[in-house]
Amino acid sequence: MSRGKKLDLFIGADFKDEWSEVQTAPKNKPYSKISEPGKHMLHFSKEKRRGKTVTLVSPFELSKEDASTLLKRLKKRLGCGGSYKNGIMEFQGELKEKIRPLLIAEGFRFKQDH
Repeated sequence: MSRGKKLDLFIGADFKDEWSEVQTAPKNKPYSKISEPGKHMLHFSKEKRRGKTVTLVSPFELSKEDASTLLKRLKKRLGCGGSYKNGIMEFQGELKEKIRPLLIAEGFRFKQDH
């Protein structure tokens, strides 16, 4: 297995009348509640992935289309890569100080000390 490839295994059983193998893995459900930007209380976290820093901003309660357009605008302004998964925006690099004013300009709020 090469580096960077994830092995997708799911082993499970279904308890009905008999034992049987479950064919599909359970899906993570995105936020069902969609809020306007002023009602969000975002916070930052930082992780190391394969020796590189990733800045995480969460929780976003946006529709998938709104989140993807916001992410696209932010990535273009910051000049970095990133993704959106399950209400969390990931940005490549340590960008906390650059992301905060951009999101405040979009109308988002942050928790104290973040």
